[in-house]
Amino acid sequence: MSVIRCRGLSTRLGDREVLHDVALDLGAPTIAIIGDNGSGKSTFARLAAGLVRRASGDLEVLGLDPEKDAAALRRRVALVLSNPDAQIVMPTVAEDVALSLRPLRLSREERARRVAASLERFGLDALADRPAYDLSGGQKQLLALCGAFVRAPDLVVADEPTAFLDARNACAVADHLLADTGHVLVVVTHDLALARRCEEAVLFADGRVAASGTADEVVDAYERALAC
Repeated sequence: MSVIRCRGLSTRLGDREVLHDVALDLGAPTIAIIGDNGSGKSTFARLAAGLVRRASGDLEVLGLDPEKDAAALRRRVALVLSNPDAQIVMPTVAEDVALSLRPLRLSREERARRVAASLERFGLDALADRPAYDLSGGQKQLLALCGAFVRAPDLVVADEPTAFLDARNACAVADHLLADTGHVLVVVTHDLALARRCEEAVLFADGRVAASGTADEVVDAYERALAC
């Protein structure tokens, strides 16, 4: 089954057409979305996550229509943003992770078990009772990942998840995102080394698909276009 399939996909933000006549059929477990600022790549990712409405065309994500099947898609998709402060809302680390599980209506014991396992997976178990605002930037992004993955989503959409991190933390975050835990990853990134670690890639330019295919092929095409 395709992860993302679209035909004639267009969308507008205000008076500006951001994506125009996009046609894609993406099925790899790891997909990079690359391109210049303003090319439409983040808008495409937010369409896939059900956060932006299309103006025209057809779109399926995990076999679902993000508008007609919005509730079902939300249960299967997790979003990770570049700024973790936009996602961390609870006072302590453990409470913030537990918040992600609230829609699942789990027993207290199962919720505690999942939170503990996720904190350990992301190396945050020793910080469970620490105030979330007291974490470093890298730790906050790991907390955002922890909150996303604790629900065991089928699809993780990550929009510039390493943008504000140093090299060590960026590598750690990338390793977690790319780990084979049964999820599909769609990652918007300017980090071409991260893009090359994915299996498939899409290059956007001026709201259109400029190239799609294997990650190495698409990144090579982008680098050739950037050459001065």
